[in-house]
Amino acid sequence: MPLAPGLHFDVPVQLDSRPGPRPPAGALGSTATRPAARPVLSCEALHKIYRMGEVDVRALDGVDLVLHAGELLVLLGPSGSGKSTLLNILGGLDVPTSGHLRFEEHDLTDASDDELTQYRRRYVGFVFQFYNLIPSLTARENVALVTDIAVDPLEPEEALELVGLKDRMDHFPAQLSGGEQQRVAIARAVAKRPPLLLCDEPTGALDFRTGILVLDVIERINRELGTATAVITHNAPIAEIADRVITLGDGRIQSERASERRARPADLRW
Repeated sequence: MPLAPGLHFDVPVQLDSRPGPRPPAGALGSTATRPAARPVLSCEALHKIYRMGEVDVRALDGVDLVLHAGELLVLLGPSGSGKSTLLNILGGLDVPTSGHLRFEEHDLTDASDDELTQYRRRYVGFVFQFYNLIPSLTARENVALVTDIAVDPLEPEEALELVGLKDRMDHFPAQLSGGEQQRVAIARAVAKRPPLLLCDEPTGALDFRTGILVLDVIERINRELGTATAVITHNAPIAEIADRVITLGDGRIQSERASERRARPADLRW
Protein backbone atom coordinates (compact mmCIF):
# COMPACT_ATOMS: atom_id res chain seq x y z
CA MET A 1 0.00 0.00 0.00
CA PRO A 2 1.46 3.40 -0.91
CA LEU A 3 2.88 5.59 1.79
CA ALA A 4 0.26 7.80 3.34
CA PRO A 5 0.97 11.55 3.17
CA GLY A 6 2.60 12.94 6.29
CA LEU A 7 4.34 9.76 7.45
CA HIS A 8 6.70 10.57 10.31
CA PHE A 9 9.51 8.68 12.02
CA ASP A 10 9.14 10.46 15.34
CA VAL A 11 9.23 7.36 17.53
CA PRO A 12 12.08 4.88 17.06
CA VAL A 13 10.84 1.49 15.89
CA GLN A 14 11.46 -1.25 18.44
CA LEU A 15 13.08 -4.17 16.66
CA ASP A 16 13.41 -7.78 17.74
CA SER A 17 17.10 -8.17 16.97
CA ARG A 18 17.34 -11.83 17.97
CA PRO A 19 18.15 -13.94 14.92
CA GLY A 20 16.11 -17.08 14.45
CA PRO A 21 17.44 -20.59 13.76
CA ARG A 22 19.70 -21.01 10.76
CA PRO A 23 17.95 -22.47 7.71
CA PRO A 24 19.56 -25.48 6.00
CA ALA A 25 22.39 -24.82 3.58
CA GLY A 26 21.23 -24.43 0.02
CA ALA A 27 17.71 -23.38 0.92
CA LEU A 28 16.25 -20.93 -1.56
CA GLY A 29 14.18 -17.85 -0.91
CA SER A 30 10.83 -19.09 0.37
CA THR A 31 9.68 -17.52 3.61
CA ALA A 32 9.57 -20.93 5.29
CA THR A 33 13.32 -21.48 4.90
CA ARG A 34 14.46 -18.05 6.08
CA PRO A 35 15.37 -17.07 9.64
CA ALA A 36 12.43 -16.79 12.02
CA ALA A 37 13.33 -13.24 13.06
CA ARG A 38 10.97 -10.52 11.91
CA PRO A 39 11.52 -8.83 8.53
CA VAL A 40 13.07 -5.38 8.96
CA LEU A 41 13.47 -4.25 5.36
CA SER A 42 11.88 -5.62 2.21
CA CYS A 43 11.47 -4.79 -1.45
CA GLU A 44 9.23 -6.26 -4.11
CA ALA A 45 9.49 -6.11 -7.92
CA LEU A 46 12.11 -3.38 -7.66
CA HIS A 47 13.16 -1.79 -10.94
CA LYS A 48 15.65 1.00 -11.58
CA ILE A 49 16.04 2.32 -15.13
CA TYR A 50 18.56 4.99 -16.15
CA ARG A 51 18.13 6.88 -19.40
CA MET A 52 21.47 7.10 -21.25
CA GLY A 53 20.80 9.14 -24.36
CA GLU A 54 18.30 7.04 -26.32
CA VAL A 55 19.08 3.85 -24.41
CA ASP A 56 17.40 2.59 -21.24
CA VAL A 57 19.83 0.91 -18.84
CA ARG A 58 18.13 -1.50 -16.43
CA ALA A 59 20.24 -1.35 -13.27
CA LEU A 60 17.61 -3.39 -11.39
CA ASP A 61 15.12 -5.63 -13.15
CA GLY A 62 12.53 -6.97 -10.72
CA VAL A 63 14.31 -7.62 -7.42
CA ASP A 64 12.52 -9.18 -4.43
CA LEU A 65 14.44 -9.19 -1.16
CA VAL A 66 13.88 -9.39 2.60
CA LEU A 67 16.41 -8.51 5.34
CA HIS A 68 15.60 -9.93 8.79
CA ALA A 69 16.42 -8.60 12.24
CA GLY A 70 19.83 -9.81 13.37
CA GLU A 71 20.72 -11.23 9.94
CA LEU A 72 24.01 -10.78 8.11
CA LEU A 73 23.27 -10.82 4.39
CA VAL A 74 25.92 -10.71 1.67
CA LEU A 75 24.96 -9.41 -1.79
CA LEU A 76 27.49 -10.87 -4.18
CA GLY A 77 28.09 -9.97 -7.80
CA PRO A 78 30.48 -8.43 -10.33
CA SER A 79 30.73 -4.76 -11.18
CA GLY A 80 27.59 -3.64 -12.99
CA SER A 81 25.37 -6.32 -11.47
CA GLY A 82 23.18 -3.78 -9.65
CA LYS A 83 24.54 -4.26 -6.12
CA SER A 84 25.27 -0.62 -5.30
CA THR A 85 22.04 0.57 -6.92
CA LEU A 86 20.08 -1.87 -4.77
CA LEU A 87 21.91 -0.85 -1.59
CA ASN A 88 21.36 2.84 -2.32
CA ILE A 89 17.62 2.27 -2.73
CA LEU A 90 17.40 0.13 0.41
CA GLY A 91 19.16 2.91 2.31
CA GLY A 92 16.98 5.72 0.98
CA LEU A 93 19.80 7.35 -1.00
CA ASP A 94 18.02 6.67 -4.29
CA VAL A 95 14.47 5.86 -5.35
CA PRO A 96 13.26 3.05 -7.62
CA THR A 97 11.66 3.55 -10.99
CA SER A 98 8.95 1.09 -9.90
CA GLY A 99 8.32 -1.51 -7.25
CA HIS A 100 7.74 -1.39 -3.49
CA LEU A 101 10.08 -0.71 -0.55
CA ARG A 102 9.15 -1.23 3.08
CA PHE A 103 10.86 -0.65 6.43
CA GLU A 104 9.03 -2.30 9.31
CA GLU A 105 5.43 -1.03 9.07
CA HIS A 106 6.41 1.97 6.92
CA ASP A 107 5.89 1.89 3.15
CA LEU A 108 8.75 3.96 1.71
CA THR A 109 7.79 3.53 -1.92
CA ASP A 110 6.50 7.08 -2.38
CA ALA A 111 8.29 8.71 0.55
CA SER A 112 9.20 12.37 0.21
CA ASP A 113 12.77 13.65 0.38
CA ASP A 114 12.18 14.78 3.98
CA GLU A 115 10.81 11.37 4.97
CA LEU A 116 13.75 9.58 3.38
CA THR A 117 16.11 11.93 5.22
CA GLN A 118 14.46 11.00 8.52
CA TYR A 119 14.67 7.31 7.60
CA ARG A 120 18.40 7.56 6.87
CA ARG A 121 19.10 9.67 9.92
CA ARG A 122 17.32 7.46 12.44
CA TYR A 123 17.49 3.93 11.11
CA VAL A 124 20.33 3.38 8.63
CA GLY A 125 24.09 3.23 9.15
CA PHE A 126 26.21 3.37 5.99
CA VAL A 127 29.74 2.10 5.41
CA PHE A 128 31.25 2.81 2.00
CA GLN A 129 34.40 1.68 0.21
CA PHE A 130 35.94 5.10 0.78
CA TYR A 131 35.77 6.37 4.31
CA ASN A 132 34.34 9.89 3.85
CA LEU A 133 35.94 11.19 7.03
CA ILE A 134 36.44 14.91 7.56
CA PRO A 135 40.25 15.37 7.56
CA SER A 136 40.25 18.35 9.95
CA LEU A 137 38.39 16.39 12.67
CA THR A 138 39.74 13.68 14.96
CA ALA A 139 38.27 10.18 15.02
CA ARG A 140 36.24 11.14 18.09
CA GLU A 141 34.94 14.31 16.41
CA ASN A 142 34.04 12.45 13.20
CA VAL A 143 31.87 10.06 15.20
CA ALA A 144 30.39 12.91 17.27
CA LEU A 145 28.97 14.41 14.06
CA VAL A 146 26.45 11.56 14.13
CA THR A 147 25.92 11.24 17.87
CA ASP A 148 25.06 14.94 18.14
CA ILE A 149 21.94 14.45 16.00
CA ALA A 150 20.93 10.89 16.98
CA VAL A 151 18.06 10.11 19.36
CA ASP A 152 19.75 7.54 21.64
CA PRO A 153 23.36 7.25 20.50
CA LEU A 154 26.40 5.53 21.88
CA GLU A 155 29.01 7.89 23.20
CA PRO A 156 31.72 8.48 20.54
CA GLU A 157 34.26 6.91 22.88
CA GLU A 158 32.10 3.82 23.30
CA ALA A 159 31.59 3.44 19.55
CA LEU A 160 35.31 3.78 18.86
CA GLU A 161 36.18 1.30 21.60
CA LEU A 162 33.70 -1.13 20.02
CA VAL A 163 35.76 -1.10 16.79
CA GLY A 164 39.10 -1.38 18.61
CA LEU A 165 40.24 2.23 18.41
CA LYS A 166 40.27 3.16 22.09
CA ASP A 167 43.84 4.45 21.81
CA ARG A 168 43.36 6.32 18.52
CA MET A 169 40.38 8.52 19.32
CA ASP A 170 42.22 11.82 19.14
CA HIS A 171 44.11 11.08 15.94
CA PHE A 172 43.24 12.77 12.67
CA PRO A 173 42.45 10.66 9.57
CA ALA A 174 45.88 11.38 8.06
CA GLN A 175 47.42 9.81 11.17
CA LEU A 176 45.43 6.60 10.75
CA SER A 177 45.92 3.63 8.43
CA GLY A 178 43.30 2.77 5.83
CA GLY A 179 41.88 0.03 8.02
CA GLU A 180 41.72 2.34 11.02
CA GLN A 181 39.92 4.97 8.95
CA GLN A 182 37.39 2.37 7.82
CA ARG A 183 36.84 1.34 11.44
CA VAL A 184 36.18 4.99 12.33
CA ALA A 185 33.61 5.01 9.53
CA ILE A 186 32.01 1.88 11.01
CA ALA A 187 31.98 3.44 14.48
CA ARG A 188 30.29 6.51 13.02
CA ALA A 189 27.70 4.30 11.30
CA VAL A 190 26.78 2.28 14.40
CA ALA A 191 27.03 5.07 16.98
CA LYS A 192 23.39 6.04 16.45
CA ARG A 193 22.36 2.40 17.17
CA PRO A 194 20.69 1.88 13.78
CA PRO A 195 18.63 -1.26 13.20
CA LEU A 196 20.15 -1.39 9.69
CA LEU A 197 23.84 -1.39 8.68
CA LEU A 198 24.48 -1.22 4.92
CA CYS A 199 28.05 -1.77 3.74
CA ASP A 200 29.12 -1.08 0.15
CA GLU A 201 32.43 -2.86 -0.65
CA PRO A 202 33.79 -2.11 2.85
CA THR A 203 37.08 -3.94 2.12
CA GLY A 204 37.44 -2.80 -1.50
CA ALA A 205 40.20 -0.26 -0.80
CA LEU A 206 42.06 -2.43 1.72
CA ASP A 207 44.70 -5.14 1.59
CA PHE A 208 43.80 -8.68 2.68
CA ARG A 209 44.95 -8.48 6.30
CA THR A 210 43.32 -5.12 6.91
CA GLY A 211 40.14 -6.27 5.15
CA ILE A 212 39.88 -9.23 7.53
CA LEU A 213 40.09 -6.86 10.52
CA VAL A 214 37.29 -4.71 9.09
CA LEU A 215 35.09 -7.74 8.38
CA ASP A 216 35.68 -8.94 11.93
CA VAL A 217 34.36 -5.62 13.25
CA ILE A 218 31.27 -5.79 11.00
CA GLU A 219 30.57 -9.40 11.97
CA ARG A 220 30.99 -8.66 15.68
CA ILE A 221 28.63 -5.66 15.54
CA ASN A 222 26.03 -7.81 13.81
CA ARG A 223 26.46 -10.60 16.36
CA GLU A 224 26.71 -8.54 19.55
CA LEU A 225 24.32 -5.68 18.77
CA GLY A 226 21.88 -7.66 16.63
CA THR A 227 22.08 -5.09 13.82
CA ALA A 228 20.54 -6.31 10.57
CA THR A 229 23.47 -6.05 8.18
CA ALA A 230 23.81 -6.18 4.39
CA VAL A 231 27.28 -6.27 2.82
CA ILE A 232 27.77 -5.95 -0.92
CA THR A 233 30.96 -7.26 -2.46
CA HIS A 234 32.42 -8.78 -5.61
CA ASN A 235 34.77 -10.89 -3.44
CA ALA A 236 33.21 -14.37 -3.21
CA PRO A 237 35.05 -15.65 -0.07
CA ILE A 238 33.47 -12.86 2.01
CA ALA A 239 30.11 -14.59 1.50
CA GLU A 240 31.20 -17.30 3.94
CA ILE A 241 30.61 -15.01 6.95
CA ALA A 242 26.94 -14.51 6.02
CA ASP A 243 23.70 -16.06 7.24
CA ARG A 244 22.45 -15.80 3.67
CA VAL A 245 24.04 -15.02 0.30
CA ILE A 246 22.25 -13.48 -2.68
CA THR A 247 24.04 -13.37 -6.03
CA LEU A 248 23.08 -10.63 -8.45
CA GLY A 249 23.71 -10.37 -12.18
CA ASP A 250 22.29 -8.05 -14.83
CA GLY A 251 20.07 -6.38 -12.23
CA ARG A 252 18.40 -9.63 -11.17
CA ILE A 253 18.77 -12.13 -8.36
CA GLN A 254 20.54 -15.12 -9.90
CA SER A 255 20.69 -17.35 -6.83
CA GLU A 256 20.15 -17.41 -3.08
CA ARG A 257 21.54 -19.74 -0.44
CA ALA A 258 21.44 -19.91 3.34
CA SER A 259 24.38 -20.91 5.52
CA GLU A 260 24.27 -23.59 8.18
CA ARG A 261 27.27 -22.07 9.93
CA ARG A 262 28.92 -18.68 9.53
CA ALA A 263 32.66 -18.70 8.99
CA ARG A 264 34.88 -16.48 11.10
CA PRO A 265 36.49 -13.63 9.17
CA ALA A 266 39.89 -14.83 10.40
CA ASP A 267 39.36 -18.10 8.50
CA LEU A 268 38.78 -16.41 5.13
CA ARG A 269 41.36 -16.46 2.33
CA TRP A 270 41.36 -14.68 -1.00
